[in-house]
Amino acid sequence: MARRQINLKVLDDGTKTFEVRHRWEDRPVPPPPDGTPTEYLPFRQQARGVPGAHGRPEWLKARIPDGEVYRDIKETMRGLNLHTVCEEARCPNIGECWNNRTATFMILGNVCTRSCGFCAVLTGKPSELDLDEPHRVADAAKQMGLEHAVITSVNRDELADGGASIFAGTIHAIREEVPGCAVEVLTPDFKGDRDAVKIVIDARPDTFNHNIETVPRLYYAVRPQAKYERSLEVLRYAKELNPDGLTKSGFMVGLGEVEEEIHQTMRDLREHDVDILTIGQYLRPSENHLPMSRYYTPKEFASLRKYGFSLGFKHVESGPLVRSSYHAHEQTSGARRSPAAGVAGV
Repeated sequence: MARRQINLKVLDDGTKTFEVRHRWEDRPVPPPPDGTPTEYLPFRQQARGVPGAHGRPEWLKARIPDGEVYRDIKETMRGLNLHTVCEEARCPNIGECWNNRTATFMILGNVCTRSCGFCAVLTGKPSELDLDEPHRVADAAKQMGLEHAVITSVNRDELADGGASIFAGTIHAIREEVPGCAVEVLTPDFKGDRDAVKIVIDARPDTFNHNIETVPRLYYAVRPQAKYERSLEVLRYAKELNPDGLTKSGFMVGLGEVEEEIHQTMRDLREHDVDILTIGQYLRPSENHLPMSRYYTPKEFASLRKYGFSLGFKHVESGPLVRSSYHAHEQTSGARRSPAAGVAGV
């Protein structure tokens, strides 16, 4: 079993909660289909880029976040007491996205009820529900002049609807404050609750995203409180409720999966009517998170992109620094331009 540590945590507003952290090296997962044990990179080399066989490659270097627009957005977020997944999940694209006036709002607080092995977001006891949050998010979207807003959240499994009503309220508030702004949601699985999914879809987001995150064999370590088939069903049901809306999902590579498993996961997503697919490199946030098996090359990501288009995805974003919200506006535009989008871009 993984080693588990619980620490007292005081949030910015003074709320006391607890932080749960795990060390994942001892968490067993089944070997790949060929039975060969997976070897993982030492954390020091992953984090520091020590010269040698396992140093971080050149193509994974991101710009240090800075600039006037970056600082303006950070000030806006802090002034409205809002969270972004860009910061909480330590996204490497934060500088590029914020300087392009694109940010992913993280609603329902910044404490998650789940303990996913890859995620840098705090795990623990969430604070009270903030019913005014949707209006502050809409206010921020208006101040930033957004044309495409992305809304995600922590898991709130202790809530009856998993926070679905706050998602719906945020969509409505943005539509009221920023007419013409496209709204994309990246939701939890709501424990498979169809009523919760329907609450979100009834608010008519332009894009409904729920990430599959990894191949099914690795779920026990990567998403211990989730189920692969349940996530696929959430995506299928969202499409059933709103056939004209776009559905989207994504996963990471570098956790010990093999090509056969990646291709099967891509086929599973397409068979569940997912329109947009994102694939990016897993980067270990700390020693308390899942180890990394290897770095995928840009050529390998290009190959996965080509395979995705061959399956019929309307848009595939595949690259080392790709995350769910990276170039989200372009992803949606590309998917809507052509039912067979990407054929020319393979």
